[in-house]
Amino acid sequence: MNRTITTMALSVFLLTGAALPPTGPVPDQRPEENKSGGAATQANDKPDKPEKPEKPSTAPNGPEQSKTTPSSEQPPIPPVAPTPLPSPAESPVNGKQPEQTPSEPAEAPPPPIMTEDPAAYSQCLKDLTAAGVTFVEKPRIDDGDGCGIDKPVEVSSILPGVALSPKATLRCEAALELSKWVQTSVLPAAEQALQDKGKLTSVNQASSYICRKRNSKTTGKISEHARGNAIDIASLGFEKGTVDMTIAEEKNPTMSGAFQRTLNASACLYFTTVLAPGSDETHMDHMHLDLIRRNNDARYCRDPKE
Repeated sequence: MNRTITTMALSVFLLTGAALPPTGPVPDQRPEENKSGGAATQANDKPDKPEKPEKPSTAPNGPEQSKTTPSSEQPPIPPVAPTPLPSPAESPVNGKQPEQTPSEPAEAPPPPIMTEDPAAYSQCLKDLTAAGVTFVEKPRIDDGDGCGIDKPVEVSSILPGVALSPKATLRCEAALELSKWVQTSVLPAAEQALQDKGKLTSVNQASSYICRKRNSKTTGKISEHARGNAIDIASLGFEKGTVDMTIAEEKNPTMSGAFQRTLNASACLYFTTVLAPGSDETHMDHMHLDLIRRNNDARYCRDPKE
């Protein structure tokens, strides 16, 4: 028993001598709830350091941004004006641009006034004089639009005793061919067919030089009258009357008909164009004679319409 008491006394002594340390371990704090109601971050889980705010950037031509654009939002896209669609006239077809409507071709300019060869002109004047033609040389004519005569002559009589009425302004070559035709064809035919009319006294013309287009139209080619190359014969004057240029069909059995047909045919020996009376609507009462130049000296002789 004594042993038991000793053991208990020793135990009390040991317990009494063992003092508590001045400080003890600090217990873990109780987790606190965050203000939003979620769990607080544990002490051993340190929160990530907050990202440093980006420096405010200045947009081109715009105000400075005060905040960094949140990563969850895209920056606003400025509106883009729609590209206008081309009109049907401008739209390409099969990769090609539409063809432009061609403009109407411009009317070809008239050829320049024919320049006379000095040697040929000098010889022509000599031939006119030899034939007994009465004429006067005139100054150069240039009326524009291709109308004119380089060296015109004004003829008052086509043969001795045979007037050209009224006076005609022509190129020398046209005057010479007219004189030859009257001398070699008109006079002999009149002596055979019109003996009762007496001698030929005049060749009556309706048109010589005049600035105009063919058949006096507003468009088309220039007339040979505008070059001094043409003359219109309206009638022939005789001592005993006047004989008009008339329409003479082939079936006309009279001597006057034969005379007119002789004039129509023989004129083609001297002129490159002969339009007999009645050959078309604009040549019903006169003969048209001209010296237009064609390839191979081709002739165009038109009789009355049947």
